[in-house]
Amino acid sequence: MDAAAESFLIDLLNTPSPTGFEMPGQRRWAEYVRPVADRVENDAYGTTWATLEGSSGGPRIMLEAHADEIGFIVKQITKEGFLRIDRIGGSDTATARGRRLQILGDRGPVRGLIGNTAIHLRKDIHDEKAPKIHELYVDVGASSADEVKALGLRVGHPAVYSDTAERLGEHHLVSRAIDNRVGGFILSQVLKNLHAQRPHATVFAVNAVQEEIGGHGAKMAAHRLRPDVSIVLDVTHATDTPGIDHAQHGEVKLGGGANAAANARALGAVVCAVGVLGRDAIGRAMALECERAGIALHAVSTGVTEARTRILAGGLSTTRQQMLRIDRGAQGALPLRVRRALARKVEALGAQADVVMVSDYAAGVLGPETRA
Repeated sequence: MDAAAESFLIDLLNTPSPTGFEMPGQRRWAEYVRPVADRVENDAYGTTWATLEGSSGGPRIMLEAHADEIGFIVKQITKEGFLRIDRIGGSDTATARGRRLQILGDRGPVRGLIGNTAIHLRKDIHDEKAPKIHELYVDVGASSADEVKALGLRVGHPAVYSDTAERLGEHHLVSRAIDNRVGGFILSQVLKNLHAQRPHATVFAVNAVQEEIGGHGAKMAAHRLRPDVSIVLDVTHATDTPGIDHAQHGEVKLGGGANAAANARALGAVVCAVGVLGRDAIGRAMALECERAGIALHAVSTGVTEARTRILAGGLSTTRQQMLRIDRGAQGALPLRVRRALARKVEALGAQADVVMVSDYAAGVLGPETRA
């Protein structure tokens, strides 16, 4: 990721865009993608899409992510000047107390704090449970409803946490709204690449609204644009932190790549993986993992398996940092015999497939023979 792209991602993450109030983020996204699109449009609800026109008669492909984030909404203002709130989307009350909020008022953002009674004054501290949403209140520094009104706040105003994006270690970001602002960012980078090499297909990159309350924006966009196929980008939960039952939630490692094959297998699809594996312990381990997951592996053998090892320091998930990354295996173009063998496997399996998912990670698998 170059500096300009990273700057855009940080800006997108830091722009409050809760469900129903997505336009500030949508404007930033539209401004960024406009130079690499034939046109940028939006509907009355705020869903925004960029179009790259393909050849006449080519397929219509919709790439979709969602622009909105979870948050809160003001539902009552007490005579003492406190705000009562409700959820926008699936905001977690268990992590809410003591958190700073940015309330998007008529006169601009207002800082608030979700109240938390001091531990010295609480009862049953050894058997505490997560608060219910109606038990939360927000302090904005006012002592009456009139003072709240003077701040430009009223019932119906949205709020998001005040957390902003920052680096965590060398290779990670921590931020609110990564779900799914990162999907919109990926769309922007795909558009940049496709603009340089115009596709045969017409491509719609759709940054949809209202996903957190039911996916309404994507549904409306699909009816309007009528694509032949849609590819949807969203996040999933990493399960490599303490206390998560892998038997219940599976094994998903942060930074371990997409688990699209495992997801497709879980939906009942017959999944075949084509790739390059070395004649080594890592290659054998990967083959065993595919077997356990019910994924048919069609591998071309080569010398050394590509592997990337991350060395972390710290015990708890909240304090772990990546200290070192070790890349094993040569990157770049594969030998011609390997590329041809891969192409034969892809051709044989592709004739039977309804869907082909492609990932390369700069490993040189997608040479001209395979792409053809």
